[in-house]
Amino acid sequence: MTIRHPEKQNKPANPIKKKPNWIRSKIVNSQEFFSTKSIVNQYKLKTVCQEANCPNITECWSKRHATFLIMGDTCTRACAFCDVKTGIPKALDPLEPNKISSAIKKLNLKHAVITSVDRDDLDDGGANHFHDVIVETRKNNPNTTIEVLTPDFLRKGDSYKKVIEAKPDVFNHNIETVPGLYRKVRPGSRYFASLELLKNAKKIDNNIFTKSGLMVGLGENKDEILQVMDDLKSADVDFLTVGQYLQPSVKHHPLDRYYNPEEFEELEIAAKSKGFLLVSSSPLTRSSYHADEDFAKLKKNRISQTYVQSIS
Repeated sequence: MTIRHPEKQNKPANPIKKKPNWIRSKIVNSQEFFSTKSIVNQYKLKTVCQEANCPNITECWSKRHATFLIMGDTCTRACAFCDVKTGIPKALDPLEPNKISSAIKKLNLKHAVITSVDRDDLDDGGANHFHDVIVETRKNNPNTTIEVLTPDFLRKGDSYKKVIEAKPDVFNHNIETVPGLYRKVRPGSRYFASLELLKNAKKIDNNIFTKSGLMVGLGENKDEILQVMDDLKSADVDFLTVGQYLQPSVKHHPLDRYYNPEEFEELEIAAKSKGFLLVSSSPLTRSSYHADEDFAKLKKNRISQTYVQSIS
């Protein structure tokens, strides 16, 4: 007779591979880091930096740059790559738009990145809450550019249009992985639904930059990665980030392999050759990593191009 241990069922143990020497977080113990932490705590906010155990938290917070996580810290989905907890979320905080806006002002952010957990429990997937956060942030921080990283609003109809209506500067939705791995890595999502969301966002408001991100090291091959790039370009996506998947625990999707820096450079060259306006590709690249600096460079380049055209 086979004896089953309930605590071991449905909990596959996937040993975590040792990190190579090129994947090292920057340890920064500065006054600015603690200042950022103090402001986040003051307004009782959540950040994806903390909830997802981002490897770049010390570097980013030392630059007073935090990525805000709205609508709580509990996700209604259980993606196999993500370290954010899954469960039944709490009710939305009606004061959160004001809290986010105030924290952004206190941090003096030039570029604010706002993301959220999936809220499949809400009729609109949280689109109206995103709208309110954007509007409030814009009202109190008129010189701050706003980037949102949204869920896919799967089976929520046209609710995503409410986010576009608020006119963020960048509309980001991560494709995350290649279609062949979706059933294992993103079982609650649909590859072509994510592509359609990005395409529709651009179609509704061509003045908004669209952005998406891809993890590597989950078991995909190079041809699959290049196909995702082509699919994203067909959806008129402007910006692309490519980063290394880092397995959060033995219960998460197993890491297939670590890509080396040269491979990330090759992927960046390939993406740029396909016409993406901005590409960030490195082992520690994440959606919001250096997003402020990258967007500032884009604006500077566009201003320079406009000036050159005006005097030609």
